[in-house]
Amino acid sequence: MTQPASLIATDVDFERTGFQTGALRLPWSHDRSAYGHIPIPLAVLNAGTDTGPTVLLTGGNHGDEYEGPVALFKLLQRLPSMKIRGRIIVIPALNFPAFANGSRTSPIDRGNLNRLFPGARNGQPTEMIAHYVETELLPRADVVIDLHAGGASFDHLPTLLASPPERGANTSEKRALYLDLVRAFGAPDTMIMDLLGEDRTFAAAAERHGKLFLCGEFGGHAGCDAANLAIVESGLSRVLHRLGVTREPDAPPASDTRFLRVEGTAHYVYAPLAGVFEPAFALGDRVREGQLAGRLFDPHQPWQAPRELRFQAHAKVMCLRTFARVEPGDCIALLAADAVVD
Repeated sequence: MTQPASLIATDVDFERTGFQTGALRLPWSHDRSAYGHIPIPLAVLNAGTDTGPTVLLTGGNHGDEYEGPVALFKLLQRLPSMKIRGRIIVIPALNFPAFANGSRTSPIDRGNLNRLFPGARNGQPTEMIAHYVETELLPRADVVIDLHAGGASFDHLPTLLASPPERGANTSEKRALYLDLVRAFGAPDTMIMDLLGEDRTFAAAAERHGKLFLCGEFGGHAGCDAANLAIVESGLSRVLHRLGVTREPDAPPASDTRFLRVEGTAHYVYAPLAGVFEPAFALGDRVREGQLAGRLFDPHQPWQAPRELRFQAHAKVMCLRTFARVEPGDCIALLAADAVVD
């Protein structure tokens, strides 16, 4: 008997024409439910013979980030009446246990979905979700958009995160389309990320499969900001139109996106010690190398002079920590410098 690629099953037929709603059934056997599963809601709109790309839209990769899921909830309300080409797959809360718990990681296994790709068929629940995305969803998709925010511990300027395909004889058209999608989304800033070698992310998985992948950070504090939500909604609408999936264009972006680049450890500010951090900067500030970033106080020895932390680069503050208490290694701020991308 042939073993299924994934132990996650679904009642949705991805190939069937029309609109469907259903769930991914994530097996979860535990004390209260020996043969139970966790339903992860999803919807599919498939135009059938009308040719067009498959677009996978996800939110809730981390469970305390809300602008993406809310934008996808609202899109789901419109999907049944939309006329499209191709296929749209929507999963508003990909790591549903974390989303239901309002936490970055799953309350079941403490899994951070965006650090567990490619996952494992027979792993813990969060690993199984990553494995399903790798084996069942990415092979079906042409374009993937995964929507994030800073969650409870960060506040982030509304920013598209991009990783354009490298230049090359066989990638020029792909790169051009990718940058067209970036500009169509129209976020105020587009940041070319450097994750310091991290290859366990959704973005890394999409790159392994050769898919066009867009991500974004659109707020923080575990809230849902109305202005940032509007950026997400209009951006999704323009990207779907640029891909030819929808026929009705959204209003053009208010201004051209500004490209920035994260360039290694100099663009990260980390806490060297435990304590309470007093920032000397604000989100969106332009800072200079050597400028005071803030002071770190030791609450156990409040009479001691605080440790001063300084920026290591000339750049823009894209993301800052919302929690004043820090432990060694906590990221306090992320910077990015202006870049030219063509």
